[in-house]
Amino acid sequence: MEEASVDLVGQLVTIAAVLLGAVTTYITNHLMERNKHKLGLRTRWDEKKLDAYADYVGKIRSSGYAAVLLYEVREGMRTLPRTEQDLAEGLTDAVGDQSLAFERVMLLAGDAVIDAAHGVQEAMAAITWQARGTTEGTLEEWRALHTKLFTAINRFHERARADLGVSGAFLGDQHSARGLLLPENRGKDGSITS
Repeated sequence: MEEASVDLVGQLVTIAAVLLGAVTTYITNHLMERNKHKLGLRTRWDEKKLDAYADYVGKIRSSGYAAVLLYEVREGMRTLPRTEQDLAEGLTDAVGDQSLAFERVMLLAGDAVIDAAHGVQEAMAAITWQARGTTEGTLEEWRALHTKLFTAINRFHERARADLGVSGAFLGDQHSARGLLLPENRGKDGSITS
């Protein structure tokens, strides 16, 4: 009888071990699949964020280029086959595209990136106002607006990189110290002035 109870206990221990192993395997597989799914979602959202951030910066650059063309034609610094009205409409279109890209950033980004994007929007608005003649300013003030925009874009890049988990340091101060690639000051006759 003792032998039968030892066999029964042994069988119960074996059954309990098999059941425990099955439950442990099920739980482990479930947790791994859940983590795999979360990682897949995170990767998908990170890809969407990257696309949104890159598109936004591209639209900002397009708006800036359109503003420069309008400003230079309006100030007599450049002549183009397009009229001032055409350039103003081009700027309006570029700013509209920029606004849509900004909204996409607002939908996907965290607070730090959104805050940085607001800074870019404000800097770009000041440039478009001066380009249109809504606000007046000297060429030096115009250049200062571009410096402010460049700094705001760098801040946006830093925040976007952190949001995406990009390793390495973005040396914004060193990058900003390189200056802007703006044309030399030119007088009405086309000669370079200081």
